[in-house]
Amino acid sequence: MDVATLAALNAAKRDRRGAVLVTDLSSGTSRLVTEDAVSSDAVGREIEARLLSGKSGLIDIDGQSLFLNVHLPPPRIVIIGAVHISQALAPMAALAGFAVTIIDPRTAFATGDRFAGVDLHAEWPDDVFAKQPLDRYSALVAVTHDPKIDDPGLIAALEIGSFYIGALGSRKTHAKRVDRLMEAGFDADAISRINAPIGLDIGAATPSEIAVAILAQVIQSLRRRSLQTVATGQEALA
Repeated sequence: MDVATLAALNAAKRDRRGAVLVTDLSSGTSRLVTEDAVSSDAVGREIEARLLSGKSGLIDIDGQSLFLNVHLPPPRIVIIGAVHISQALAPMAALAGFAVTIIDPRTAFATGDRFAGVDLHAEWPDDVFAKQPLDRYSALVAVTHDPKIDDPGLIAALEIGSFYIGALGSRKTHAKRVDRLMEAGFDADAISRINAPIGLDIGAATPSEIAVAILAQVIQSLRRRSLQTVATGQEALA
């Protein structure tokens, strides 16, 4: 790998962008393709599939043997609300390979005893995001039922283009949420990215079952996400 390609790869890692190092095995030359620069040809389609699966491997196209080395930022799940669902979801998500952060300003809920070993913040979401901003490889799970706590997380995730956004609540609750977000300047297309009611429809009833449904939906969204550039906050608010 030459110096310029290495620098580009390090920049992609720093910016938490997915990238694939494409090496021609016959010539030994390499080039880096970032997720926002994938072509629509046969090689590009293979690169897109690898970016979605996260799996590196050898391909043969048009007489070329290419090795695709995939570099993806570690995905994370940011949970707004230190509730019973979160207690079940955090260890499940960690087992599935996600970094987990839990945010809840209610100090009676956000305690180390309830969430041992978890990146836990007994702070308001905006204060946490100022230090640990969301990005496209973040999933936002809002489960407090309190708009004052949930909405800042949803807004931040919509603005940055997080790959998954979900919110707990009935359809009536979500209708009120939609009204608030429209008042905040988001259009219907942007708001439609929120999965509400949250989780896959598996008939979940208990907090643990709801956590399973949420994690399954997060994984589905990660593996089926669009590689197209997600609207920036200003575009979403236009």
